[in-house]
Amino acid sequence: MDRTTARTQTTTDAMDPARAAALHAALALDGPPPGAGDPLAPFFHQVYFWDARPPAELGRDGHPAIGGFIPDLGLPRRMWAGGRLSFHAPLRAGIPAHKTTTIHAVTRKQGRTGPLAFVTLRHRVTQGGQPCVTEDQDLVYRADPAPGTPPPTPPRDTATAQDSQTLAFSPTLLFRYSALTFNGHRIHYDRDYCRTVEGYDGLVVHGPLLAQLMMLRAAARAPLTGFSFRAHAPLLDHEVATLCRADNRLWVRGPQDRLCMSAEVTHG
Repeated sequence: MDRTTARTQTTTDAMDPARAAALHAALALDGPPPGAGDPLAPFFHQVYFWDARPPAELGRDGHPAIGGFIPDLGLPRRMWAGGRLSFHAPLRAGIPAHKTTTIHAVTRKQGRTGPLAFVTLRHRVTQGGQPCVTEDQDLVYRADPAPGTPPPTPPRDTATAQDSQTLAFSPTLLFRYSALTFNGHRIHYDRDYCRTVEGYDGLVVHGPLLAQLMMLRAAARAPLTGFSFRAHAPLLDHEVATLCRADNRLWVRGPQDRLCMSAEVTHG
């Protein structure tokens, strides 16, 4: 394992309530949106702390080019593989906050489809000097597939849910979520790029969007102190999925019982 702890960057954000209100509207949430001073729902910090780069500093996929803060690992395809969050205190809209990001670990391994590299970023979000969120974000980098290579076989969901909710995603929702999170990854809005470069038969639903919906579902039952999630297989915009729950476990089931994402929740 190659560990890098020297690379750290800090971002400050005013936590504009209008941005949280826009996410509230995009997700069609019930009730009034948060105003200045109101607590934000878990994971709403994703729409803050933008890493805005000029076009010359972007990679082919629309993300900031590797080789800057994140080292160039020689693997062009990036995905959000999962993460772990601890919620210490609620973030509040309209009060400046700081996010410090450190490269916590870099790991290389050989997968079924070729070389992989995993980068874990550790984010610490504070507001008024108080810790609010600690998040480990796992990114995976991989090589382009060889022409004609079939996609890997996704895992299947065989668990029994205690309750469930149907999920559907439109290109409009994917575009709005990309805009609110300032996520330029072309797999979420550029259908030609998805098909010709990444090999997806449609737009890819954001992993953090699925995680956001699971967190909201869990937080409706009781306040969250911890949440961990892992992406297993992509979900596409033309597919209908099911958000499932059993005790403190949640998962997203795609067509043909494809397991797209799983999560575990800790309640306070």
